Amino acid sequence: MRECDCCSEKQSQPLALDEVLNRMLNAISPAAGIEQIPLKQALGRILAETVYASTDLPPFSSSAMDGYALRADEIQETPVLRVVGTAWAGQPHSAPISAGECVRIFTGAALPEGADAVIMQEHAHRDGDRIRVTEKTKPGECIRSRGEEIKSGDRLLDEGQRLGPAELGLLASIGSPSVSVRRKPRVAFFSTGDELRPITEPLAFGEIHDSNRYVLDALLAGLGVETIDMGVTGDNKEEIQRVLLEASNQADAVITSGGASVGDADFITEVVKEIGHIDFWKVAIKPGKPFVFGRINSSFFFGLPGNPVSMMVTFQQLARPALLRLMGASIVEPLRLRAVCTNRLHKQPGRLEFQRGIYRRDPNGIFTVTGLGGQSASQMTSMSSANCFIVLPVENAGIEAGQTVDVEPFHGFHQAIGS
Repeated sequence: MRECDCCSEKQSQPLALDEVLNRMLNAISPAAGIEQIPLKQALGRILAETVYASTDLPPFSSSAMDGYALRADEIQETPVLRVVGTAWAGQPHSAPISAGECVRIFTGAALPEGADAVIMQEHAHRDGDRIRVTEKTKPGECIRSRGEEIKSGDRLLDEGQRLGPAELGLLASIGSPSVSVRRKPRVAFFSTGDELRPITEPLAFGEIHDSNRYVLDALLAGLGVETIDMGVTGDNKEEIQRVLLEASNQADAVITSGGASVGDADFITEVVKEIGHIDFWKVAIKPGKPFVFGRINSSFFFGLPGNPVSMMVTFQQLARPALLRLMGASIVEPLRLRAVCTNRLHKQPGRLEFQRGIYRRDPNGIFTVTGLGGQSASQMTSMSSANCFIVLPVENAGIEAGQTVDVEPFHGFHQAIGS
């Protein structure tokens, strides 16, 4: 396949992260295919179309409290009303109320015709079929009005939105038994390296267990794509080519770990250039400089570094948003918070750096972060201990204790609360 003018052969310097992201997102379109599936099977799926409300929410005016439904203006004149019935949730009071009347009502029950307010039961003293109201009220008090949340025909959910529990609840509330979602993209992945052995086998001197595939499998599972585990290939050009072609024939995207650098045994970039197309192969981030993006046949290709932390960083910062675009999902920028750094951080200018750290909120409500030791790209223990990346800009030359930095939580803002 002929390469375009922006191929890797003309790339002399690493590209900035923002440029890399923009180029990938502009190059990728959602994988073809839409499915209509039952609502109970739709958790985590991506909406294929905008959903409009088919009914008002709430569909009728109801009481927000246990109390008495009445006419607000009447109790300005006389605080005594006659109780003419009871309205339960699902069992409304069928007759309209007249002057001087009220209806005992419970939370969620439909508002009787003629009533325009609900007085809480704490503000009414009942004696037989009479109540004396002890507090003034106004129209609309303690009422959930029909359509106050959304009107029929209003936009309910956007195309590209991931369906979580709240979204499923909204769809159920308008009576949607099924939903139109994007097909799950198929993602094939494998590790490369003569030194890699299955975790079930003992190691000879110079060998290591293949951990990257387990990390990748977990990261992809969190996205919600279909995965194809292609195993491990050695540092053999012919074998790598065979597996890449096999993977590209089965999947919408192919991900490799290892072999993306420029050493004598790193064949990934060379093979992809021969059988497909490469857009770029170096990114100005640390860890994770050797990151390859291109195409093989109709599949998008992502070549991740072999060092495990570099692989995780490049997946989270680069491959993940690209795969979300392939899924048809809306792209949201990572959450970043400002925090006071509690220790000194070493850094050389030249690359955007993602260091591992632990952030928390102190008793005064101020976020702090502590950089961890063991920042090598091969050390997964610090990755396991961390709960955030400390994001240091390209030009930064290090951080002193007490300075403020950006932190990117691994799992979202809520994990910092109370930690």
